[in-house]
Amino acid sequence: MQIQLRQPSITTSLSAELPALLDRLYRNRGVTDLDQVSVSTSQLIHYDKLHNSSLASTILAQAMQANKKICIIGDFDADGATSTAICMLAFEMFAYSNIDYLVPNRFDFGYGLSPEIVELAYQQGAQVLITVDNGIACLAGVERAKSLGLTVVITDHHLPGEHLPAADVIVNPNQPSCNFESKNLAGVGVAFYVMLALKATLARLDWFSNKQITAPNLASLLDIVAIGTVADVVPLDRNNRILVHQGLQRIRSGKTRPGIKALLEIAQRDKHRISAVDLGFVIGPRLNAAGRLEDMSLGIECLICTNAQAARSIALQLDELNQARKTIETGMQEQAQVVLSKLSMQAQELPSGLVLYDEDYHQGVIGIVAGRIKEKHNRPTIVFAKDSGGLIKGSARSINGVHVRDLLENINSQNPGIITKFGGHAMAAGLTIEHSNLVSFKQAFEKAAKALMAHLPKQACVFSDGELSSSDINLQNAELLKLHIPWGQQFEEPMFDGIFNIRSQKIVGEKHLKMVVSSKSQEFDAIAFNVDVNLWPNVQLNKVRLVYKLDVNVFRGNVSVQLLVDHLEPA
Repeated sequence: MQIQLRQPSITTSLSAELPALLDRLYRNRGVTDLDQVSVSTSQLIHYDKLHNSSLASTILAQAMQANKKICIIGDFDADGATSTAICMLAFEMFAYSNIDYLVPNRFDFGYGLSPEIVELAYQQGAQVLITVDNGIACLAGVERAKSLGLTVVITDHHLPGEHLPAADVIVNPNQPSCNFESKNLAGVGVAFYVMLALKATLARLDWFSNKQITAPNLASLLDIVAIGTVADVVPLDRNNRILVHQGLQRIRSGKTRPGIKALLEIAQRDKHRISAVDLGFVIGPRLNAAGRLEDMSLGIECLICTNAQAARSIALQLDELNQARKTIETGMQEQAQVVLSKLSMQAQELPSGLVLYDEDYHQGVIGIVAGRIKEKHNRPTIVFAKDSGGLIKGSARSINGVHVRDLLENINSQNPGIITKFGGHAMAAGLTIEHSNLVSFKQAFEKAAKALMAHLPKQACVFSDGELSSSDINLQNAELLKLHIPWGQQFEEPMFDGIFNIRSQKIVGEKHLKMVVSSKSQEFDAIAFNVDVNLWPNVQLNKVRLVYKLDVNVFRGNVSVQLLVDHLEPA
């Protein structure tokens, strides 16, 4: 593991009024003006800047005036669940009840607006389909929907392919004709923007006055927007930071959905101290567990539920599913590591791109396993699981410098027919191939990854914001960093490094290293998760170099600073 210091974008201070530590961290992330880190809703890009949002709102408003049956077609991850929930709640706030949703079960229907899910929606009386977090690659599904006379409104954020589906309207910041400044909206962000546009259109049509209701404040949905945005690991650009910050503020103040409150309580997290990181590691996995192992409808129902007792019951089910997911994931990781160890011994070095398949792999967990392997070996990784009809489904995760969706598109163009279908982002993608093509695909993937990684570091790199003085390692700074602004993808949570004396060390919870370390006579609690228990604890070691985050530890009512260790090595 290489440790690389972040370099500030400018050498002069951003503001004399800004705490020195924040000033340093902002400049280390390329901030040159404090306006770039404003988290006021007044700084959000307006919905009318999102191409086709007005057209989509007009189509939906006309459908509402005609009382047409609207069906939301969701996705089986947290972004899809939150997108679906946003739309369901917004329509309820608009006093429109002729609406329902469908989420394709990944084991029965697969991803997105497939012809099969269109048929199901049609049989249930749908006249208008709204896709959320999917649709841009669903050419066959849209074609089937149009053949049945359905109106199709696509809201998505995934990268488009060479051909766009023939929907009535497409709202996607990444489609060629869209000049929206934030290309990083998650699916839930796109859905939220479309609902904002719809509210404005309905107001112009006197919808709310005719219904004798007050036009709703859609900002009340920002807690859900924040969860989906963080859970989908989209870059936290300025616009996304505002969405996430405002959502966090609602959660911290108690103005949140009963289901979100229940999930936090079950995870024993204080809502007043909740951070963006908690959304990604506490709520996101529990929502995702429903789609990975069973049916994402459970996650959606948790988000839209209004009864506290019912919400807690659903949240408990999600927590149990998440525990089961962890068990399955651990077993798959162990299997995969055995294969990689054998491969490494045979070839001296692992391929630049890793492709793994086992017919016993669980389709719902392959994405997480691919991510773990990618992190450990610093290589783009695809993990496949058995599907039906001779097909296998893969989930890809990549590293900085290797755009995995473009890599798949390149393989597909050079080897026509080798991939049945694919889609995704720079860092994550999904694909389906014939099992008979696995060997040839693996060869093509390894070759393509090798070319792209030729000039990239062989080892994973961890970025540090430098050292902290022992006096700066305090609770005040830990809470400042936790609560002041959201950190996330491409606006990474602050990380520091330094050499510490080891006062004590022990394994807790099977493979977590709990330490007490000191610097200049001050002692600090530190914890490193998922360490190699063959190497740690190391009783021969007196000094250790840590790369860590400042964390707030709450235990039995006591609040203290803790070092959350990302990397450790002998010093």
